[in-house]
Amino acid sequence: MKYSERRKQIEQTMEQGSILLLHSGEAQHISADSYYPFEADRQFFYLTGIRRENMALLLDKTGEQTEEHLFIEPAEPAKERWTGKKLTKEEAQEISGIQKIHLIDELPSVLSVLMARKLPQKAYFDLYRHQGSDLPDYNMAKAKQFSAMYPAVKLGDIYPAVAELRMVKDAEEIAKTKQAIEITKDALEHVLATLHPEQKEYQVQAEFEYKIQMLGAEGTAFPTIAGSGVNGTMLHYETNQDTCKPDTLILLDLGARYEGYNADITRTYPVSGKFTERQKQFYDIVLRANQAVAEMAKPGVTLAELNNRCKEVLSDGLMELGIIEKAEDISRYYMHGVSHHLGIDVHDVTVPKLAKLQPGMIITDEPGLYIDEEEIGIRIEDDLLITEDGCKVLSADVIRTTEEIERKISERQDR
Repeated sequence: MKYSERRKQIEQTMEQGSILLLHSGEAQHISADSYYPFEADRQFFYLTGIRRENMALLLDKTGEQTEEHLFIEPAEPAKERWTGKKLTKEEAQEISGIQKIHLIDELPSVLSVLMARKLPQKAYFDLYRHQGSDLPDYNMAKAKQFSAMYPAVKLGDIYPAVAELRMVKDAEEIAKTKQAIEITKDALEHVLATLHPEQKEYQVQAEFEYKIQMLGAEGTAFPTIAGSGVNGTMLHYETNQDTCKPDTLILLDLGARYEGYNADITRTYPVSGKFTERQKQFYDIVLRANQAVAEMAKPGVTLAELNNRCKEVLSDGLMELGIIEKAEDISRYYMHGVSHHLGIDVHDVTVPKLAKLQPGMIITDEPGLYIDEEEIGIRIEDDLLITEDGCKVLSADVIRTTEEIERKISERQDR
């Protein structure tokens, strides 16, 4: 059982005489009786395989052998009629491999007895914080409550240890990522079959999102970016309200999520079905950078080195066109990194000690050029699996050259 193996690896990083407490979280309130869609704590999901709310994982390493406990919500027939079936003890055992299943209401008493009788000296929580201005998440709040109750117990952060494991994907994780990419590919072909001038950006978005769910995705990996014209120069444009004008480009940064794993693909298409010569010039520079990064990606290389190679190709191309005079001016037209890790999170976990790529890591390859004065935004993004001696482009079947794109659109128009 893979989740059991992951927990054993995490248990080995814990100090003797310690415990780990991970909560799955609760849906956040919006207004009245409305709640945001629930997203389980990623570390909880990675170690249990469960993505339900109001659950907790307790690992007790105070004895000779580590004890594993899982706390789940009780079955409430009256409530289930409104919100659906809860996970049964048997289902929780089968998914997680944990045999000691309790109801979540029992957690305070179980924890109280453990603390009084076994006297753990350290308690691990998921203490990750993305930026200082963020509100504390559910696990951070639970850690604060625990510390107030047991001030003599030292707190530890389990996030770095789990993040280190998450950076290298196993065969099942790779297979789920491939499926997310395959669904994304088919949905993009559907978009090409329906794309036309005067279409609203949100209608292009709707075509993609309709298709991925019809193909078995649980939803999008992140909010779909559909930026036409000058909107394509905005890196995280999500408004998607403008009209796709003739002879402009539309930049689509999107992906399907499949069983918790994500695709992250960007393609740039001509709204009218044909690239202009100027658009092709910029597009081919970005494509060369995309290919150069894939050729360089292999074990031992860092993301910083890949980004330097990307900037080199992009700057050479813009100098050839006379857009810039020297290489360092590339920052005017390319202002983000070329790669990030991909997995349960779209911008997946990273730890400094694993800065160099290893086999099993999945990263993105996403060079771009953003020419505001010409209202041209182009990004070409693929997902790469690092192998023993190089990389495999998992999204190789998602068409990317100007010739392929124009031919695919013309096939639609010929029918």
